[in-house]
Amino acid sequence: MIKITLPDSSVKEFEGEVTPLDVAKSISEGLARNTISAIVNGKQVETTTPITTDSTIQLLTWNDDLGKKAFWHSSAHLLAQAILEFYPDAKLTIGPAIESGFYYDVDFGDESLSEKDFEKIEKKILENAKKGSTFSLYPVSKEDALKTYADNPYKVELISNLNDGEITFVTHDNFTDLCRGGHIPNTGIVKAVKILNAAGAYWRGNEKNPQLTRVYGISFPKQKDLTEYLERLEEAKRRDHRKLGKELGIFAFSEKVGAGLPLWLPKGTALRKKLENFLTDAQKKGGYEFVMSPHIGAKELYVTSGHWDKYGADSFQPIKTPNEGEEFMLKPMNCPHHCEIYKTSQWSYRDLPKRYAEFGTVYRYEQSGELHGLTRVRGFTQDDAHLFCTPDQLMEEFKKTIDLVLYVFGSLGFADFTAQISLRDPENTEKYIGSDENWEKAENAIVTAAKEKGLNTITEYGEAAFYGPKLDFMVKDALGRKWQLGTIQVDYNLPERFDLHYIGNDNEKHRPIMIHRAPFGSMERFIAILLENTAGDFPLWLSPDQYIILPISEKYVDYAKKVSQFLENHDISGQIDDRNEKTGKKIRDAELKKIPFMLVIGENEEKDGTISVRRRGEGDLGVMSTEDFINYFKKEAAV
Repeated sequence: MIKITLPDSSVKEFEGEVTPLDVAKSISEGLARNTISAIVNGKQVETTTPITTDSTIQLLTWNDDLGKKAFWHSSAHLLAQAILEFYPDAKLTIGPAIESGFYYDVDFGDESLSEKDFEKIEKKILENAKKGSTFSLYPVSKEDALKTYADNPYKVELISNLNDGEITFVTHDNFTDLCRGGHIPNTGIVKAVKILNAAGAYWRGNEKNPQLTRVYGISFPKQKDLTEYLERLEEAKRRDHRKLGKELGIFAFSEKVGAGLPLWLPKGTALRKKLENFLTDAQKKGGYEFVMSPHIGAKELYVTSGHWDKYGADSFQPIKTPNEGEEFMLKPMNCPHHCEIYKTSQWSYRDLPKRYAEFGTVYRYEQSGELHGLTRVRGFTQDDAHLFCTPDQLMEEFKKTIDLVLYVFGSLGFADFTAQISLRDPENTEKYIGSDENWEKAENAIVTAAKEKGLNTITEYGEAAFYGPKLDFMVKDALGRKWQLGTIQVDYNLPERFDLHYIGNDNEKHRPIMIHRAPFGSMERFIAILLENTAGDFPLWLSPDQYIILPISEKYVDYAKKVSQFLENHDISGQIDDRNEKTGKKIRDAELKKIPFMLVIGENEEKDGTISVRRRGEGDLGVMSTEDFINYFKKEAAV
């Protein structure tokens, strides 16, 4: 008798060998029809995989993220099959599922793939999918696997790193591929497919390796799902922060300045300053002290912190000075500097916690192919803070940082989010620094704090920082896309590496615990996501230009300047459009620039000391005195 434990802890018993599909059928025929994959004892498998011992099981449908993963991974095999039918000399490499869809990296040799080829590949995929071929996974010896792929150096490299007994192939229809498993029952489930893009990608992400063609695609079990996805994709293009950033005058890039190094234009700088002031005010209320650290540091600083060992080879290389042996680095992290700031004084337990905050610019080398607008850059500013506290203070301080993150999200309209508890990989602990005891303490603190705050959490192993576990906030934007915004980390290790201490009530030295915290994450990435989430229509309090004054002729420009000065004195920012254009065109232009208020000024307004107010998206609000407008504005702009 085999006992199968379901996610709700209920147990089903079966005589002899059973499959996930059998388990689904025992629950309902409807579930069996919709089950496309399964998790058995923590491993994703096919619905036909035999289960021979007592096991835990989770049945997956299209509505589950891991169900989509199996669907898209299987679709990658269909893509590879179609590519070989048109390009028989192409060399296949890997084809994983990704967050939305899948890709396959291919070496096309002397041939090439372009957008005009996409349609024929899509048709071939659907033609093959209609056959309803079963995905069959089976073991292969290392010797046979190497023989099969003797003419494919990429697959040979993959196989060479595997051991006998852990190599499997999957076959569907007339196509076979090296694969670890996790497929849908048959190809007939795939009803709609779209090739989205083809781009260059280095083999294994190393620019020293051959460049391949990465073919991106997405597939669905219904055509209407694809139609809706493509509509969202068009909306995403409209909201692309690179497009909006240019149109709204937020930021720019210059080849002469260098790739991945954004230039903030006046409106973008105003936006950043408002975000900084917003968080600065919140931090002041929370007892933070503000510090500043240089853009470079001696290499030894990052050797001590561990950043050099972990990231040095893949980061900007040391800066040499005229003094032999003296080397500096562009700052990759603010935390080592803050540790040194902590060490400038001797602290008692009565002085703790110390909360140091800084909008600190850091530099990390990203390969040119990975740079993307503001979301992947080489120089960025973190809204960083590091808290040094006693063990008794840890839980309270961690919960306060959660409250700060929630305040930021609520003020900026990010209501749909999940808190990801990012722990170390228990199977690969050598990637991390510090003792097992300290890691267990840090991980337990995060789990407990998240639970006490009632957060909706998921747990991911292997996603911790090298020095400590994290609580990462995964936010869903207006288009349903997930972004990692805001992080809180518990760290027992850097205080040891920098020999930090405080004097306890026993007059002995004790090691403080360090909390790393950044609600925005980085200003660049946060603003990119904010641009796309709002389509550039920022909350009123955050808009770089909150008003624009539209004098109907040059005769009223002087009055417009008086009104503008009065508004600026009340911390309402904007501009005057004194172009020799018709008022209707000025209004249309202001709407396109997403300026919240248009203040029209003419003879009557100047005579009466008033302004005619229009609001973007609402139209005419009537004539107001400037005092009444300020009161109305302050009420509407309240955070």
